[in-house]
Amino acid sequence: MAPSQREEWVPVSANKLLLTSMISVILCVVSAVRAEAQDAQPKSTDESWAATTQTSLNNTNPSRRTESHTKSGNRTVDKQREEALGPDGRYKPVYDTEKETIRVDAATTRTVVHGYRWDADGRRTLVQVTEEEARSSASGDNHVVRTTSNSDANGNFQVAQREVADTRNTSPDTQETKTTVYMADGTGSLTPYLKTQELQKRGTDHTVEVKKTTLSPDGNGNWQVGEVRENTIKEEGQNRTSEERVSRPDSEGRLSEISRTVDKETEPAAGEKSNTVESYSPDIPGVAGDGSLRPNQRVTTVQKKGSDTSEQQVEQPRPGDPSSGLRVTAKTKYTVHYAASGTQQTAITQERDTNGTFNVVSAGTRTKSDQVPPAQEPKATVPKPQ
Repeated sequence: MAPSQREEWVPVSANKLLLTSMISVILCVVSAVRAEAQDAQPKSTDESWAATTQTSLNNTNPSRRTESHTKSGNRTVDKQREEALGPDGRYKPVYDTEKETIRVDAATTRTVVHGYRWDADGRRTLVQVTEEEARSSASGDNHVVRTTSNSDANGNFQVAQREVADTRNTSPDTQETKTTVYMADGTGSLTPYLKTQELQKRGTDHTVEVKKTTLSPDGNGNWQVGEVRENTIKEEGQNRTSEERVSRPDSEGRLSEISRTVDKETEPAAGEKSNTVESYSPDIPGVAGDGSLRPNQRVTTVQKKGSDTSEQQVEQPRPGDPSSGLRVTAKTKYTVHYAASGTQQTAITQERDTNGTFNVVSAGTRTKSDQVPPAQEPKATVPKPQ
């Protein structure tokens, strides 16, 4: 595979820029970058790529992820292996995922995902299988059935969950999706566990409104609203704003807003991109709540066009004194180095101490290469689902 084109490593927000959350940020970012890179590539009937990404962070065990993608005709296979560095200095496989997607016809797609776990002796065992069938109609309606089976202690597979989703266009600008999730009840039967109703409406002013209602059964088998999420997305030129409100029933069953998130993407100057995520909550550490929403965090990320560096800062209120406003509590600097063999991405995070001084609390390096290490074959035959 030829070296990939230059990629922009744009960090995403996290509630806390601690070591563990930093790992999640890096993984999410690289996945997003890969998706953008694939979209940018010319579409073809057959295609394939492979890549290896190594992550090393202070005070954590280095890890490695190997990915491959192969498309031939109507069949696509995606493989992913997670590895951790062993005590002997060699990488040991931990978990494998193999996904096969087949386009049966113009209206039907079948997908099967196998999940394998590796033990300490280097044996690979199939532990989970997810099967999905998606059908579409000429009117644009979709019907999806997704079934997940897990293995028991004897290696036999039992259905653990089934999800059925139906999407239909109720008008030229409105789409409705109803989903029911069934869970195994221990008797060999599947019982409805959760229902969601999502309504998406597109406006003429580049606005999309999404309302998702989640219902769960009470002790009497009646369906009750457990959560309502309302999201409004608006685009104006190069700027984009997304506002999400989450409401849940209180002790008396009345819906009450428990959180609000406002995400703004702007270009304040030529070639500069800024992303600000503000979150609000009624629960502020050290303050007795009165039910009203207060700002509890602001995450701002700035990246200049053509720059290999982006900076992110987290602002939070002083503990016990939300009226004092938000102050910077953490800063992270992301840098990307490009080479013919791949990219190296580093992130250095600083946090404010009680004296107001910023100290480095984590530093990580992630290297991505198109060179895939030799595959390690399993030592034992993988059991098949019953």
